Amino acid sequence: MPHRLGPKLIFSLTVLIVVISGFTGYLNLRAQKNRQVETMVIGADQLSRSITSATWHAMLDDHREAAYQIMGVIADKQGIDRIRMFNREGKLVFSTDAREHPSTVVVHDEVCRSCHDAVPARGKPPETSRVRFTQSPEGAKTLSMITPIYNEAACASADCHAHPRNLKVLGVLDVALRLDPVEQQARIMTLQTVLSTSVEVIIGAAFVILFTRRFVATPIRELIEGTKDVSAMELDRPIEIVHRSQELDELVDSFNAMRERVKKSVAELNEMAQTLETKVDERTRQLNAAQRKLLQSDRLASLGQLAASVAHEINNPVSGVLNLSMLVERIMSNGGIPPGREAEVRKYLGQISAETARVGRIVSDLLAFSRRSKPQHGSADLNHLVRTTMGLVSHKLKLTEVEPVLELADDLPPVLCDASQIRQVILNLALNAAEAMQSKGGGKLTVTTGTLPDRSGVELRVRDTGEGIAPENLSKIFDPFFTTKPEGKGVGLGLAVLYGIVKAHDGEVEVTSRRDQGTTFTVTLPLKPGVPPVASGVAQGHAV
Repeated sequence: MPHRLGPKLIFSLTVLIVVISGFTGYLNLRAQKNRQVETMVIGADQLSRSITSATWHAMLDDHREAAYQIMGVIADKQGIDRIRMFNREGKLVFSTDAREHPSTVVVHDEVCRSCHDAVPARGKPPETSRVRFTQSPEGAKTLSMITPIYNEAACASADCHAHPRNLKVLGVLDVALRLDPVEQQARIMTLQTVLSTSVEVIIGAAFVILFTRRFVATPIRELIEGTKDVSAMELDRPIEIVHRSQELDELVDSFNAMRERVKKSVAELNEMAQTLETKVDERTRQLNAAQRKLLQSDRLASLGQLAASVAHEINNPVSGVLNLSMLVERIMSNGGIPPGREAEVRKYLGQISAETARVGRIVSDLLAFSRRSKPQHGSADLNHLVRTTMGLVSHKLKLTEVEPVLELADDLPPVLCDASQIRQVILNLALNAAEAMQSKGGGKLTVTTGTLPDRSGVELRVRDTGEGIAPENLSKIFDPFFTTKPEGKGVGLGLAVLYGIVKAHDGEVEVTSRRDQGTTFTVTLPLKPGVPPVASGVAQGHAV
């Protein structure tokens, strides 16, 4: 059975037409055959009666040979197989078939059944019981009609007649007609019926195929194409069919109404998506601006913490420069350098240059840290960023009696990052470590750099010996505005900003801490493609 609707309908209707046409053809053929047999039975009965009438006078005059001759002439006609005559006792007294000899039959023989199959024997058997279908000695099918020969009044009153008046039946006449013409005609009728049925089936099937394809398959295919367009979101093409009907029109109208609703909904969704995208872009710009402000605020907060120590750091060389310049001025009070003191003046001038350069370096590092610039990624040396940042906090570390130790890996590969932001990460970690060790009267701050074992990134580790972080606070230290410092000492943005910077660089931040033993922050930054292998070994830095 096919799966598509059109072939299913064609197959079903064709089978129905075949069954109906075949059944009606069979009934018609059967009716024609029955009518033909009935016609032949009527003809056989008429022939039997005609033979009886033709031989009546010969039999009445007891001219049997004449009667037998008449029956022989009639038997020679086409279609007659044989003519036989039986007397009252059932003895065969005459047959047109020379191979049959006079004999006696019993009441159970076919010739006698028409009258003797009932008790008492029938005097006038019905026509249906007088007909039988047999075979001739040659094997041909025949239709035999048995006609009783009655003892009529004229026969009973004749002088030559040897039968008394009380006898009703003197014998029977058996006329056998050949069925070959009937069978030939039946075969012709069967062939005609088969041909006509086949023609009806072909015409009906052709009509079914044409009708189904024109009014069912084609409209459904057009509907399917239309629904495919809708599923492909081609909503501007209405669904149209060529061969229309009321039901299909209603279906098309429903699909088109659905298409219009979907089109309207899609337009609304696109408009909402566009509006949402615009709002998201706007919010993203606002968040980026807020993040830049937050970074700058954190940087300024760190500068605030460094202000006093940096000012003291600058004050020492400036005071030295002032004293040395006053000494040089005193030596040159007479308008020139006294003889023999040129080396001393040269020494003082060298010290002035060195202290001035030191002030310039401090100010340059401070300006590099505080400078507000757009986020910009570039190749940077992590070791250099560590050294310059630790130089900025060196004085503050001295004031809190914290000993900084740098363990920087040799030949550390360059990192693709925003140097200003990574410098801020290092500064936040260093200042937090110094504050964590302040309550213990100082400690040791170790900053380590290195390459990951799989060479996929570099690692910055900042370890202090402070009081540590409580276990219940470890999961919250990177949350914005979370702080354990007293009021006025911090707002809880330093580590949150640090976490955001590292994540923006596709890095990771991990923290381990033990109470009263210290805390270790580990920052991992990925290496850019093509980083050369890093030489093994760790350079032990001196205290800054």
